Amino acid sequence: MANTLISLDRSIISFVRKISTPLSRFSLFAVFFWFGLLKVVGLSPATGLVQALFDRTLGSVMLFGPFYVFFALFEMLIGVLWLIPKAVRLVTPLLLIHMVMTFLPLLFLPDMAWNGPLVPTFEGQYIIKNLVIVSLALVFVARLHPLKASAA
Repeated sequence: MANTLISLDRSIISFVRKISTPLSRFSLFAVFFWFGLLKVVGLSPATGLVQALFDRTLGSVMLFGPFYVFFALFEMLIGVLWLIPKAVRLVTPLLLIHMVMTFLPLLFLPDMAWNGPLVPTFEGQYIIKNLVIVSLALVFVARLHPLKASAA
């Protein structure tokens, strides 16, 4: 019985090791591309939150429409880049820029993000869960090999 359990354990771990990287890449792609696409086609439930943050921060400098389309395409680009293994160094800073923007409502829109101290609204929970996305992205960064110094 113990040998069967050990064998099953090893098989499961081996299987998960094979699928975890492609599945993680696809998951990051799916979230960013899908949510960006919803914005492009005008079906995103986050539009009100993005509009409120925009009005609070950039509303006096540019129009929301062009910004929103750019933001949506930026999300979609981040998603596509996660499918390219050699793009980790490029996509990670883009993702971090995006994450900074997505965390801003916690500070700039407290009425939309918080019901009380440390009690997020549904929108606040939606934002806070992005910590998982950041952590997953950092797993990919941690697996990079450092760049080699070029001979000058």
